[in-house]
Amino acid sequence: MNPPLSAESVVARDVLDLIGNTPVVDVSRLSPNPRVRLIAKLESQNPFGSVKDRIAKSMIDDAEASGRLQPGQTILEPSSGNTGIALAAIASLKGYPIKILMPTSVSIERRQMLEVFGAEVILTPGEEGSNGAVKRAIEMAAQHPEYCFLYQYANDANPRAHYEGTGPEILRDVPEITHFVAGLGTSGTLMGTGRYLKENKPDVKIVAVEPPLGERVEGLRNLDEGYVPPVFDNWHGFEVLDRKRVVRPRESIEWTRRLVLECGVFAGISSGASLAGAAKVASEIDEGTIVFIVCDGGWKYLSTGAYTDDLDVAEAQAEKIIYF
Repeated sequence: MNPPLSAESVVARDVLDLIGNTPVVDVSRLSPNPRVRLIAKLESQNPFGSVKDRIAKSMIDDAEASGRLQPGQTILEPSSGNTGIALAAIASLKGYPIKILMPTSVSIERRQMLEVFGAEVILTPGEEGSNGAVKRAIEMAAQHPEYCFLYQYANDANPRAHYEGTGPEILRDVPEITHFVAGLGTSGTLMGTGRYLKENKPDVKIVAVEPPLGERVEGLRNLDEGYVPPVFDNWHGFEVLDRKRVVRPRESIEWTRRLVLECGVFAGISSGASLAGAAKVASEIDEGTIVFIVCDGGWKYLSTGAYTDDLDVAEAQAEKIIYF
C-alpha cells in the first residue's frame, strides 16, 4: 500500500493559491484541418470562474506591495463582469471595500455574483457599453483620490500576470504549440502570454480575435474603432501580434454551442469567439498545434438564452447583452 500523501501536497493554503495552473484539453474534433490540433486552456477552472482571476490577484498584490493600496482602503474598478467578480472576491477575503462600475446591459448572474462578494455595484447606461463604465470610473477616480483605482486597461500587473503565469504554463503543458489565439479586450492576455511565448519559442504565432467594425462581441474590441488600451501600447502590441482574425457575433455563439455539445466544455461566449478564430487559423495552415483561451464558464450567461434560443434570436440578443 502506498503511503498517504502529505497534507502539503494536496491542501492549498487558501483559495488564492488555486488561481492559475489551469488544465488544457484537446478539442481537435472541432478542427477543420485534421493536421491541426486545437487545445483549449480552461481558464474557467480558476476559483472565481475566469481568466481575470489572474489579473485581479496580480493587481491587488502589486498595489499592496507598492503601498498604493492600504488596509481598509476602497478599491474602484470598471468591469463588465469577470474582473469585477474576481476583484470583489479577493477584496472580500482581504477586507477591502470595493466599488464596481458596470453597464446595465450585463447578464443578471454577473451582478448577483458581485453582490454575493459584497461589492457595491454602480450601474452605468447599457447603451454606452463597457467604455461608458470605464469613462465614469476615470471621472470618479479623479473626484475621489482616496480610492485605489486599479484600472486594468493600463495596469502593468495585468499582462505581467500572464507573462509570469499563463505563458509558462502553456509552454510547459503544450511545448509543441505553433499558434496562440485569444480575444483582444484589455489585451493583457495576448500581451503577457504572447510576449513570453515569443521570447521562449520565437516561431510561435500570436493571433488576436476581434469583432468587425461596428459590430459587438462584447468584451472584445476592434483597435480600428479608436480606443487602444494602454496595456497594448506599453507592451508593444504590434510587435507581439502576428495577425488578427475577425469573428462575428453569430460565429461566436455557434462555436460556443459546438464547444459544449461536441466537447462538453461549457464556456462563455467570448470563448466561442476565440475558438472561431482558432478554427479560421487552422483552415489556413498546413499543420500545427493551436492553443486558445476559454476565458470563463457558461453559467453566468444562462439567462441570456445564448445556448438554447433560436440562433437568430440569440444573435439579436447579442446586440443588447454584454457577454464578457
